[in-house]
Amino acid sequence: MRVTGAILLVAHLALVAWLTLRPLDVPWVRPANLHPLSGLRADLALGWPEAGLRIGEGLALLAPLGVLLPMADGRLGVSGLASLFRTAAAGALISLGIALLQTGVPGRVVDVDVLLLNTAGVLLAHLTVVPAGRAWLRRRLGAGGVPEAGYGNRGGYGGLGGVPEDISGGAAGSCDGCTTGDVRGADRVAAAGVAGPAGGAVSVRGELSQGRTPTTPRVGIAP
Repeated sequence: MRVTGAILLVAHLALVAWLTLRPLDVPWVRPANLHPLSGLRADLALGWPEAGLRIGEGLALLAPLGVLLPMADGRLGVSGLASLFRTAAAGALISLGIALLQTGVPGRVVDVDVLLLNTAGVLLAHLTVVPAGRAWLRRRLGAGGVPEAGYGNRGGYGGLGGVPEDISGGAAGSCDGCTTGDVRGADRVAAAGVAGPAGGAVSVRGELSQGRTPTTPRVGIAP
């Protein structure tokens, strides 16, 4: 998902650059707007259809960044407020960079209200999609079993190095005739992966469940 998000992010930024940084062959351009909300009031004075189109364009231009930036980051267990702040800051910086580059493009003018609309669009997209999407992904991964009680997790079932119970075949916690040291030793071997993945861990426990192999004491022979 992280790779897909990064690819879509690059593609979207390329599209935004093509839309906003192309030179325009126009007979005249309006002066730059450096007064917040004055451009919005001028748009609203044109009537709702025209104003809605202009405001919608400003909101939609960078709105996908509200989803693509967290998607490219790929983390699920992050603070929602911190993620929202980082995404909004990134969107505002990108919009500011576009505005600065437009000062050298013929036919383009700087409008501070466009920056405000771009940032608002990023915030709206993030709040609409990202929290619900992360919650769904966490539920989906949690229902799979392996991410929460998977290999290498010592908090798994029966101390089998985190091997899920359906893989261990009920061998968890059953080692008749073994001492506590034997069980802990088997857990260490299973967790270290010396005998392989889940199957190796179960085989170690199965061998210990049959008891110790009798050994013949070594007796010295006198010369």
